[in-house]
Amino acid sequence: MLKLLPKSGITVGQLARAAAVNVETVRYYQRIGLLSLPGRDYGSIRRYLADDLKRIRFIKRAQKLGFSLEEVALLLGLSDGKHCAETRVLAQKKLAVVEEKIADLEAIQKALKGLVAKCSRGSRGCGCPVIDALIEDES
Repeated sequence: MLKLLPKSGITVGQLARAAAVNVETVRYYQRIGLLSLPGRDYGSIRRYLADDLKRIRFIKRAQKLGFSLEEVALLLGLSDGKHCAETRVLAQKKLAVVEEKIADLEAIQKALKGLVAKCSRGSRGCGCPVIDALIEDES
């Protein structure tokens, strides 16, 4: 839940702590256009508002789902609630990528299990089945 922030806003350090990111992360998001740089009065420090905190949390949640920062920028552009169909297409594409990665990982798991099983059946002095499999030419 979003805690109430003072109406006057919070400093970049307080924003980073509240969002569980580094101050440099906040600054990076500003440099690449994911987060706007708040104005400030002459001689004062920049103050961030609750919307800035919500935006950083949105970015971090999207990243945890596997979206790149470029994709996060697209999502932020679609976040007005009027682009559900486009958002769904982007999420479906991400899901397809995740499913492909899972299939690749399952194939790697199966291959490694086979190699580990060969190791347990091997005898001393006959080489290592894992190393032999990695050295073996596929020709």
